[in-house]
Order: sequence, then structure tokens, then C-alpha cells
Amino acid sequence: VQLQAYGGGRVQAGGSLRLSCVVSGGTSSDYALAWFRQAPGKAREFVAALRWGGGRYAYADSVKGRFTISRDNARNTVTLQMNSLNPEDTSVYYCAARIRWTTNYRSTNEYGYWGQGTQVTVSS
Repeated sequence: VQLQAYGGGRVQAGGSLRLSCVVSGGTSSDYALAWFRQAPGKAREFVAALRWGGGRYAYADSVKGRFTISRDNARNTVTLQMNSLNPEDTSVYYCAARIRWTTNYRSTNEYGYWGQGTQVTVSS
């Protein structure tokens, strides 16, 4: 499984950005796809996750109501729509994949596949 993330950039507080992650090398309905982020000097933290076949969605409390994770099966893409951005959202964002959905989806240790990061910068 290979993951290619893109879509980061710079935006003012209150603005929106859309991140995408292209999944290649095959998918299955039970895959877990997730977004994590890491700010300078901080640990990588969970943002959102979904089950590729549907039926499971999860968000960190800090982004609930502002971010939406979705998938496009035809394009093998997972998208993170980020609205109402604030400076605390500034981070490098990573997409990650796991072969099977897990209830421990918040843990970086559960994911064996990672894309390269994409920088998101929110100015005040």
C-alpha cells in the first residue's frame, strides 16, 4: 500500500483547506484510513479515521464539527475537508492506512502505512 498526500498550504484563521490522500497498491472494505498531524515539538496526534467499506467514522474532539473525512472509491482517495481553521491546526498532516479496522484507531502504532506529510499553516 502506498499513500500520497497533497493539498496543504497556508490559510488565514476561519478559512478552509482540503487534503487528499491517494491510496495505491490495493484496498479492501475493511481498511482503516486515517489522518494524523504533528506540530513542531509535539507528538503525532490523531485527527480523523474511516473504514474504507463504510460504517465507521471517527474524529478527535478538537476537530469534531469542523473537519470531515470522506472517501472516493472510484478514485481511491481519502479526503479531509477542514473548515473554520485556527492557528492551533497548524501542523504537518499525514495520512495512514491499516489493513483492518481497529477500535484503537487513535494510536499511531496501529498503522503500518504512512504517506509523506503535507504542511498546513493557519495564520491569525
